[in-house]
Amino acid sequence: MGSSQALRDARRYEEILEKVIGPLQRPLFHLTPRAGWMNDPNGFCRFGGRYHLFYQYYPYASHWDSMHWGHAVSTDLLHWEYLPAALAPDEWYDQNGCFSGSALETEDGRLMLMYTGVRLETLPNGKKKEVQTQCIAVGDGIDFEKYAGNPVLTEEELPAGGSRFDFRDPKMWRGADGLIYSAIGNRPADGSGQILLYKSADGLSWQYDRVLAANNNRYGKMWECPDFFELDGKQILLVSPQDMLPEGFEYHNGNGTLCVIGQYDEETRTFTEEANQAVDYGIDFYAPQTVLAEDGRRIMIGWMQNWDACAIREPEEPWSGQMSMPRELYLKDGRLYQRPVREIEDMRCDPVAVCDEVISGRVDLPGISGRCVDLTVRIRPKEGSSLYHKVAVRFAENETFRTSVSYRPHEATLKIDRKFSGSRRAIIHQRRALVEESRDGEITLRIILDRFSAEIFVNDGRQVLSAVVNTDPAADGISFYADGEAVIDVVKYTLR
Repeated sequence: MGSSQALRDARRYEEILEKVIGPLQRPLFHLTPRAGWMNDPNGFCRFGGRYHLFYQYYPYASHWDSMHWGHAVSTDLLHWEYLPAALAPDEWYDQNGCFSGSALETEDGRLMLMYTGVRLETLPNGKKKEVQTQCIAVGDGIDFEKYAGNPVLTEEELPAGGSRFDFRDPKMWRGADGLIYSAIGNRPADGSGQILLYKSADGLSWQYDRVLAANNNRYGKMWECPDFFELDGKQILLVSPQDMLPEGFEYHNGNGTLCVIGQYDEETRTFTEEANQAVDYGIDFYAPQTVLAEDGRRIMIGWMQNWDACAIREPEEPWSGQMSMPRELYLKDGRLYQRPVREIEDMRCDPVAVCDEVISGRVDLPGISGRCVDLTVRIRPKEGSSLYHKVAVRFAENETFRTSVSYRPHEATLKIDRKFSGSRRAIIHQRRALVEESRDGEITLRIILDRFSAEIFVNDGRQVLSAVVNTDPAADGISFYADGEAVIDVVKYTLR
């Protein structure tokens, strides 16, 4: 399988640069780019007995530029091995970028990638704009050959009013009828977003089927990076809307994540919405993709970054961007819940447990510290005392720096705050979530720390708050604080 000069250059460069990034400069178990820049996860799949994760990638610098596809594999979703870059922008239809997409095993045992090809077109007014089309590459799981008939979907197959400049991020799956389906983000005439459904017998020849879901200007504007799957008897649509307006504490300003729960009729290919919620309530989470594990679990991973907060890493750092921890999804009481992937339990050691600790003011507990930890904190009011005003857990802490998560039961708000984490930029530093079920002051937080990130799973995963923490890993203090009196139980494992 011949590869282009652009791909050979990228593969040579990433191999060289990878060697100068020491293991302690990266997270322990969150995937980072082999070199340079990473954004959206792509082509998350199982193939050849391993999980494959591709990603939006610019190997040559730690900022966004001409998009390639990076590639890594894992058997447990936590320890990743880099494979050579899979795609480079090297054809007329993708010369300005190989944007996001998905992967599917073909019937003859090869791996098919479907991605968005981007080329700049000069408009009559002299401005340049990206024309987006859908393209196919097929290979053995390491080397991929772009289909001679690319692009396989162009503006010719768009419904009336659909924009050829916002037509991206195909997510493929195989239907019960044996056909291959693809959900693709598009901008309709109303300027918001819609998810289009296409079908194919072989993955090479595609037909437009219908509008699967329409935003109608409800949640942000353009809907990016769709995923569509069955979960616990319901159908789930995940999308990442751009330019959202807040709705209380449910949706925040900017680019966010939306989970729509509903029913799907496979015969008529009709999706009926029933409920919706944010996927992540923290600062850094976007463009999630899911995979079905061999044992039936639905596992999700997202880009743990916020487009409006990319300046958290200095431009001279050798990599930028990381994936979230993989999360198991399930439905409970009509809501999407998320748990850290259970494989993390194999990395736990040196348990430390503290029970029934009464805290008031700031408290340090012996043996509770670290930057690669799995920490569960159960908080409740002290019997006979009035309800506490606030409880906080502070981490990545030393005399100068700290990041905290704090809960105020009277307002039922949980806040992540990295204002004092060492950032010198006026980027997003705080986000709040409403935790109505904990107004009585009882709340459980499972906090997963991995050098440069924190993911907080609230009340067994009813909500999750993710944030990048760029504090020097030497700041490894963890402390507890109460305004009023509270009782906490703490269990901490070191991860290694």
